[in-house]
Amino acid sequence: MSISDSYPPAFRRVINDGDPPATPEIEPVLVGDKDIPIPVIDLERLDKEILTEACKEWGIFRLENHGVPLALTSKLQEISESLLSLPFENKRELFTAVKSPLSYFWGTPALNRLGDALKRGTQASNVNMVEGFNVPLSSLSKLPASTSCDDDDDDAQHSRLESFRVLMEEYGRHITRIAVTLFHAIAQTLNLELSGDRRSEYLSESTGLIRVYRYPSSSSGETAGEALGMEVHTDSSVISVLKEDETGGLEIMKGEEWFRVEPVANTLIVSLGDMMQVISDDAYKSVKHRVKKKDIKRDRYSVCYFVFPQRDCVIKSSKYKPFTYSEFEAQVQADIQSIGTKIGLPRFTP
Repeated sequence: MSISDSYPPAFRRVINDGDPPATPEIEPVLVGDKDIPIPVIDLERLDKEILTEACKEWGIFRLENHGVPLALTSKLQEISESLLSLPFENKRELFTAVKSPLSYFWGTPALNRLGDALKRGTQASNVNMVEGFNVPLSSLSKLPASTSCDDDDDDAQHSRLESFRVLMEEYGRHITRIAVTLFHAIAQTLNLELSGDRRSEYLSESTGLIRVYRYPSSSSGETAGEALGMEVHTDSSVISVLKEDETGGLEIMKGEEWFRVEPVANTLIVSLGDMMQVISDDAYKSVKHRVKKKDIKRDRYSVCYFVFPQRDCVIKSSKYKPFTYSEFEAQVQADIQSIGTKIGLPRFTP
């Protein structure tokens, strides 16, 4: 099988033609093409002053000594690459034939609650060069057990899916622990006096989901390599935790300029989402970021965990009208489907 057979057909056209897809907005230039060292937080020795500055001035930081075993992340990377390298049609069938709570998406990072890609209104023809799996952690136990198949290839695929489930459950436990620890620490830096119930409403572990992303390589020269893997956006989450490979490509906006965040082995990248910005009364910002392919000779893989408030939790802030996360989510999806892009928090200003 040619590696291009594992890509969605729209990706193959871009790769073969070298014609990057259109983007929905004119973006600031990556000034100077420079790397930028983001703040570093040691989870074993949490320094509240460094954490406060990172949240206030950056909205993103690198996490070290996080306690996630290297052997686990290596195995998860290996099985993710194996599943995503399956032929395109096989990937679609694998996540539908078994009525899996997991879903396969491509061409856009904008998904509905079921993990299906949203059609993007006036920008529906645009293609982000990204594909992946959406994994709601609370539903992993509902994934049907692997059964023996007449076809050896099908049997092997379902066996890999079962291995993926087991690894994802273990990784999910680690990454949820990290998110809860960081949220409690960030709440302290804001002097938020939250009851146990209120904390669990603002950061609901049951909403946690993981997305495994693959950004395809290109053999057609620099033009195709400049195609966006993921367009400019802020996350709708409270906290997002990213584990990426060594390929690179993540860029963040600092001031009015774009800077590249280089990968560092055995660290995680934590970014604040829109819900944290509201909870903090705009003291902390949801960071704008995107993915551009720097190394076009190989695929880029990343695993990102997102966690949200409870869907019926009313979030109040002096900067925004009160809303529930369900209302925010519905508005974001309506905007994407009607005008092709997320508006986000400005929709909820008084």
